[in-house]
Amino acid sequence: MNISAIVTAVVVVGGVGLFLGIFLGIASIVFKVEVDEKEEAVLGVLPGNNCGGCGYPGCSGLAAAIAKGEAPVNACPVGGEPVGKKVAAIMGVEAGASVRMTAFVKCAGDCDRTTTIYEYTGVEDCSMVRYVPDGGAKSCNHGCLGYGNCVKACPFDAIHIVNGIAKVDKEKCKACGKCVAACPKQLIELIPYDAKAVVACSSKDKGPVTMKACQTGCIGCSLCVKVCPSGTISVTDFHAHIDQSKCTGCGACKEKCPKKAIV
Repeated sequence: MNISAIVTAVVVVGGVGLFLGIFLGIASIVFKVEVDEKEEAVLGVLPGNNCGGCGYPGCSGLAAAIAKGEAPVNACPVGGEPVGKKVAAIMGVEAGASVRMTAFVKCAGDCDRTTTIYEYTGVEDCSMVRYVPDGGAKSCNHGCLGYGNCVKACPFDAIHIVNGIAKVDKEKCKACGKCVAACPKQLIELIPYDAKAVVACSSKDKGPVTMKACQTGCIGCSLCVKVCPSGTISVTDFHAHIDQSKCTGCGACKEKCPKKAIV
């Protein structure tokens, strides 16, 4: 056995290890990234869904923005008020009032209320179907196409296709907004969870055209506008819209609507 060779190998290995240890030690000091303790604490209470519903690139992006004072403490739509209060406690501020939101599909024209004008056998994708003749096989070319782009986009299993149109489960919905972005016809919007009256239609056709296309479409008759005691409703392009910030939930518009387009 060559003792000198063994000693040489040990010295070389030890020297390399010592060099790497010194190099990594210096690198850790030179390239040290300062960690904001509040940012880490905020990230720890966020739900971790990384849905982007807050407008930031995931939960880490929101945590950084909150720590810098660039985003409100209750900015997480998934965590809602409970998480908002925890974040507020970390930041040492008041959480403030927050309104729970939910997604709503502005279409009630299911298979029973609309007709099929031809048989479509192409790609079952809403973004593709909107470019076929008449914007789809349904008699109303403003309504839900029913091929589920919103369903695929939802990370919470809160939206499904029921009888040809998308339906939102309010209890599961976290208002992340992914379905809103996925709908090529802009039929989905975020509304207050406790909204008492919403127009379930997006048609902007004149009354006679809408009546032929869908049994429950808004015909722009303005009867709802006339009976609303709070001036909440307006009609533009033959389509009624309810200002949720003013609606008192009296129900007068629902009762008066001849097409039952307000739900």
